[in-house]
Amino acid sequence: MNFEKKRRALITGASTGIGKATALAFAKAGIDVALVSRSQDKLESVAKAAQEFGVEAEAFCMDLAEVSQVKSKIQGISDEFGNIDILINNAGIGYTGNLSETPLEDWQEVINLNLTSVFQCMMGILPGMRQQGEGTIINIASIAAKQAFPGWGAYCVSKAGLVSLSQTLAQEERANGIRVIAICPGSVNTEIWDTPKVHANFDRSRMLTPEIVAATILHAVLLPQDAVIQELTIMSNAGVL
Repeated sequence: MNFEKKRRALITGASTGIGKATALAFAKAGIDVALVSRSQDKLESVAKAAQEFGVEAEAFCMDLAEVSQVKSKIQGISDEFGNIDILINNAGIGYTGNLSETPLEDWQEVINLNLTSVFQCMMGILPGMRQQGEGTIINIASIAAKQAFPGWGAYCVSKAGLVSLSQTLAQEERANGIRVIAICPGSVNTEIWDTPKVHANFDRSRMLTPEIVAATILHAVLLPQDAVIQELTIMSNAGVL
């Protein structure tokens, strides 16, 4: 990537957790950020904090669960905000429950948000990246993509699919100058653990912080264009998954 030009990133799930930390890390590094999530108020707060670093930051409220609309809306954001050099697909949901007890509706919700919406985001951004001959896409997967955990079936499958999706697109788009990276964090202390469909009892004080994951994302983005971290797993060193 040509680092002399102004870079622009689109970050999903940018209102809290890893997405928020990544937005602020990017802003500090001088990268303009388009912020996407369902919470306009929270997005506006993150955008204001990012703007304090002297970059352009805008909030775009949308529900990525409405997968049939995601591609066109992402294209619209790119048209309005300007060419996107970096796409961070971070939005997703957690879900616990044995597979035999998982309703089809819940299964589809997890797959739609954690996998299909990411596919649609990438399809919305790819034409612009191809036109400019470069771009970096980072998909936030999970250690659950690598290791099956009982009671986390739908989530594990969605994240394993996301890694496979990333690997396939990386091969297909390399000739177009586009890098596709899957980052697989271990447990991260975010609001996902407080959501109603996640029931787990872990010591959150020993998890990764969103800021550590954000620093990893920024490192991958800042590599010279002729290098790529195809896949990266980052774990807490405190003894928790």
